[in-house]
Amino acid sequence: MRPTIVFDLDGTLVDTAADLVATLNAVLATEGIHPMTIEAMIGMVGSGSRALIQAAFSAQGRTLTPFALDRLLKAFLDYYDAHIADASRPYPGAVAALERFAAGGWLMAVCTNKFEAPARKLLAALDLDRYFAAISGQDTFAFRKPDPRHLTETIRLAGGSTDRAVMVGDSRTDIDTARAAAVPVVAVDYGYSPLPVASLGATAVISSLDVLYDAVSRLPSFVATDLTR
Repeated sequence: MRPTIVFDLDGTLVDTAADLVATLNAVLATEGIHPMTIEAMIGMVGSGSRALIQAAFSAQGRTLTPFALDRLLKAFLDYYDAHIADASRPYPGAVAALERFAAGGWLMAVCTNKFEAPARKLLAALDLDRYFAAISGQDTFAFRKPDPRHLTETIRLAGGSTDRAVMVGDSRTDIDTARAAAVPVVAVDYGYSPLPVASLGATAVISSLDVLYDAVSRLPSFVATDLTR
């Protein structure tokens, strides 16, 4: 069985903060709410756009009816679709890491709490979609992170097995998902977590994707294992 590596998207593989905050602020402006800074928004990213909108309104003491939230979510997704890669870029070392894992024969996948369609559109716009055997979003299955089935089903879709898999993420959600699935997790410390990821129980923590391949090769699951088979 070929080994599988599964990436979170926002804050892990691609820096999407500028486009997300521009989209959020466009939606907030329609409701007369002051714009948010990237710094204020960062800790709200990770659970998807619906939760992001709710968190932004809650931060300013505003509540939303389900109908209003659905309306604003549609506006958010429409605006984001038109501006999905205005400023978003892969993190330094991301493409080189993907190339190295591809050369090693690894299966690769994305497991994100973005909706699947914008996740695919973003990866295609950045010419990254070609690396992945599976791309799953919050609406791909009937469950999403931190439900471990989001990860295990993504691994299955990619053609892999959980006993030869590893996840890479930037948040408590990613770490909790992987731990619940009994899959080792490498956390990046440059992402969107409001808490230091070193305190969240990841199997390993790295500061750059340049060292990801070496970090994975040192994990107990893969030590003394031919990672190319």
